[in-house]
Amino acid sequence: MSAWVGRCAAGAMAVVLLLAAGCNQSTTPSGEGAGAVAAPAGPPQTIAAKTAFGKIYPSARAWAADAEFLTEKPDELAGFKNDQGKAAMWEAGFGSQSLHQYKVYTYAVATVLPDVHKGVSANLALPWHGDTRDAMSVDLALFTVDSDAAYQAAATDAAPWLVKNPGKKLSMVLGRTYKFGGPVWLVTWGDTKQGGYAVFVDASSGKVYKSK
Repeated sequence: MSAWVGRCAAGAMAVVLLLAAGCNQSTTPSGEGAGAVAAPAGPPQTIAAKTAFGKIYPSARAWAADAEFLTEKPDELAGFKNDQGKAAMWEAGFGSQSLHQYKVYTYAVATVLPDVHKGVSANLALPWHGDTRDAMSVDLALFTVDSDAAYQAAATDAAPWLVKNPGKKLSMVLGRTYKFGGPVWLVTWGDTKQGGYAVFVDASSGKVYKSK
């Protein structure tokens, strides 16, 4: 009996060794070094408007198949600095003719408790009665100039003023009103009612329409 047990134990040990050898060979991808390790993900980065819109739009369409894009703007997120047309959180508004409702979505690159969670979030829908002179739907085919490019165009136009007025708070919003045939970026520094500076940038061509 002891000899039989010894032979079984020896056979089992041989199987284990063979399996171990096979696993060691299969876990090393062909053409890669045995010590290759995936690079760790870096910290979240600020993003431009079109990247955020791409995250938000499917949720808006899931809410209403006829969702119309109306506006988009950057939000503040603690721990991140909005700069040169990029932000860590963006807000986009949509209207639905069939539901007679307006809904705002946000996209954040990181979670900042207690109020902000990474990804897409939706606010409660509000009553909406369609386009007005000051808030008209945006044709997505005409939304080609991203927020960072719009910022550069505006900053170039405002350069002399910015030299004389450094440190003014930057604000941006994309939308369409009766004054323009298509969507525009409104880029402002400071309070325009108190000597600030505003630039309208065509969201299709990047052309500066008007500044003050």
